[in-house]
Amino acid sequence: MDLSVPPEDAAFREEVRSWLSVNKPASMPVLDTAEGFAAHRAWEQVMFDAKLSVVSWPEEYGGRGASLWQWLIFEEEYYRAQAPVRVSQNGLFLLAPTLFEYGTPDQRERFLLRMARADDVWAQVWSEPGAGSDLASLRSTASRVEGGWRLNGQKIWSTRAPFADWCFGLFRSDPHEQRHRGLTYFMVPLTADGVTVRPIYQLDGEPSFGETFFDDVFVPDSDVLGEVGAGWRVAMATASSERGLSLRSPGRFLASADRLVALAAQQRALVPPSLLEDVAQAWMEADAYRLNTAATVSRMDEGQTLGPEMSLNKIFWSEMDVRMHATALRLLGDRGELTVAAPAAGGTGQWSDDWIFSLPGTIWGGANEVQRTIVAERVLGLPRGRR
Repeated sequence: MDLSVPPEDAAFREEVRSWLSVNKPASMPVLDTAEGFAAHRAWEQVMFDAKLSVVSWPEEYGGRGASLWQWLIFEEEYYRAQAPVRVSQNGLFLLAPTLFEYGTPDQRERFLLRMARADDVWAQVWSEPGAGSDLASLRSTASRVEGGWRLNGQKIWSTRAPFADWCFGLFRSDPHEQRHRGLTYFMVPLTADGVTVRPIYQLDGEPSFGETFFDDVFVPDSDVLGEVGAGWRVAMATASSERGLSLRSPGRFLASADRLVALAAQQRALVPPSLLEDVAQAWMEADAYRLNTAATVSRMDEGQTLGPEMSLNKIFWSEMDVRMHATALRLLGDRGELTVAAPAAGGTGQWSDDWIFSLPGTIWGGANEVQRTIVAERVLGLPRGRR
């Protein structure tokens, strides 16, 4: 693995850093509101105009054809600048890689450019009541009709569904098959007849999630992604992106680790040595994740594909994220209970908000208990336990 930085990558870093310093909004409304969603969508369009929304995509879809190394550089600079949350992340980082791998030319033409420009924002509709981490037990159905399919069922915990334009998810298209067989991957407009989205409000009062109902919703064959009945394989490509490289880049954790070190330095005289050790450990883990990701990119440059080892990756970053933010709250003491909205937080309230956000990271994308089973059986080759 060669970690030397070519001149063109250094120049790209400087370009991104300079552009963000000039164009990054000074403030943004909360994302999970109608006003915030509109503002974040507008920010995506500003980035698209600068050809920075999807730097690693081909130029015909709004990208630069940049290398994965340059994408990592962009992510580092984006998080270092504390730029706005990417409102399109479900589409950009989960669906788009799957479209590049399994989509038809027509699907890529219809969806990718609009996704990059934030004309369409996507929600992921996978989990169901009674079928969360055990996705293969889903009960929502797809019935064949002339020209397409009729979808029926219920999905839950659909991130940003109350404000999104489209969704993607799995439905059982063959009632005679069980578990992983007989599933098909669909892309559905949330404005279609028969789709109902009910917001799920969090403790902060914002509707980050939606409960999505499908009542005899017609979807044409052209909006099936991959082969009919082979949806599980397509979904695992999406899950690999969710657990691995694209959704949680090292830049996110490197920026948090740097902020944590700065927080500890501000009050070092009051911090016990054991807590300073935890700060150092958090920084080392973030850097280890950076190096591991660099190794992954090196393998991809050699033509290798991502596999079940991404479950190990997901376990690491999700649990590191919780530990890092828990350390910050211990540093802050009583102030760690204050949120961003609290006047007395003094600029530290983001730690509390981010800690709350880190907790479900061990669940979504497949609960870490499930991921450990995947690692044991498919990476380490251990015998399957009784079930």
